[in-house]
Amino acid sequence: MDKVILTVATTGAWPSKKDTPYIPLQPEEIADEVYACYRAGASVAHIHVRDDEGKASMEYAKFEKAVTLIRERCNIVINTTTSGGLGLTDEIRMKPFIELKPDLASYDCGSMNWAHSTTFINSPDFLEKLGAAMKKNNVKPEIEIFDGGMIYNALYYLKKSVLEAPAHFQLVLGVPGGMDATVENLIFLRNLLPKDATWSALGIGRMHLPILYATLALGGHIRVGMEDNIFYSKGVLAKSNVEFVERVKRLAAEMGKEIATPDEAREILGIKR
Repeated sequence: MDKVILTVATTGAWPSKKDTPYIPLQPEEIADEVYACYRAGASVAHIHVRDDEGKASMEYAKFEKAVTLIRERCNIVINTTTSGGLGLTDEIRMKPFIELKPDLASYDCGSMNWAHSTTFINSPDFLEKLGAAMKKNNVKPEIEIFDGGMIYNALYYLKKSVLEAPAHFQLVLGVPGGMDATVENLIFLRNLLPKDATWSALGIGRMHLPILYATLALGGHIRVGMEDNIFYSKGVLAKSNVEFVERVKRLAAEMGKEIATPDEAREILGIKR
């Protein structure tokens, strides 16, 4: 595609101020960073929040504050997470998108051993409930894929009409416990997707750039940000998520592509405001 949807994931659930002083954690910081990324050209903001101690959280008041501040300043596509912590109830995980009605919300399409130390649970009952709630609230699922089996889960839920076509997939490569971030794995996963699907990809950490280059070459959309990678280059911390956004803009331009505006992204994804 000539238009590339550029998602910025500014915060995530794990990096802390000890890892990098530049990561935004509280709603005001997140909103400022998202707005700066929007001005730099980002199409979508993937939102995680933290508690007052900076730990992973699904606290609704934090989501409400961050999303409200962002919406007051720009029309960037809002994508809220449903997995900002482990061991939470279904209701806590779903409340932010049910109440705030973002354009997108994450739909993690299966369970996995997360970082070889804990289990990230997305049970069949939860996935059916999640799909129904997103459909009811007119929120498009961003189907998160950490390994090939999750794509087959998604195909099953598409067949059952828990999910609706055309679906949008986010291929997440390099998470410990998921598929390694290699170009071969990216192509393998891309080739399993439905023909009418849209897709985006990211590589965690040091494989950030190889996956970025390959995704652009294969016609996919891009996600960058400190949720996935805090280093701009080897040993050099990114001082802002804006640096990642600006690099993708340059690379896309070299390939004859443009970054989609938020409204163009909504059109590509079939999102109705």
